[in-house]
Amino acid sequence: MIGAVIFIWAAVLVLSVLVWRREGTPGLQKAGVSALGTAKTLMLRLPFALLAASFLVQIVPVAALSHVIGPQSGITGIALAAGIGGLLPGGPMTSFPIAIVFQQSGAGLPQMVALISGWAVFALHRLLAYEAPIMGWRFVALRSAACLTLPVIAALLAQGIASVLGLL
Repeated sequence: MIGAVIFIWAAVLVLSVLVWRREGTPGLQKAGVSALGTAKTLMLRLPFALLAASFLVQIVPVAALSHVIGPQSGITGIALAAGIGGLLPGGPMTSFPIAIVFQQSGAGLPQMVALISGWAVFALHRLLAYEAPIMGWRFVALRSAACLTLPVIAALLAQGIASVLGLL
């Protein structure tokens, strides 16, 4: 966790120097205003998303689902997690808090990779609201078939990497 924070701050520092060299102080001010606008949006949404996910835990049998997608569930749990991910509603403000709840309830690391990958690749709400009406069902079928194994492959790669790094 601390490594990620250090990386992000290092990236911010490097990018701020690049912006300053290219745009000067006005560029830094413009970036700061943009960042504050985004932060304001997140500060209004994120607490409610986390609260909604916490309420969801009380309604949905997350412990039972987490057992099914737990660390020992293997390829079956990975495939199931990918499918659950595709059914998660909304954007990152709702899906990631739900994923946090699954993780805290005992879901396995590869299964969580499959869940988030399934959400990213197969989000049903996005498919129905945007992809099918704009691109057509034929395209949806082709893209979905071509991407079907991606969440499982990502989870298996994550499992291999985590094993090598001693994270499992």
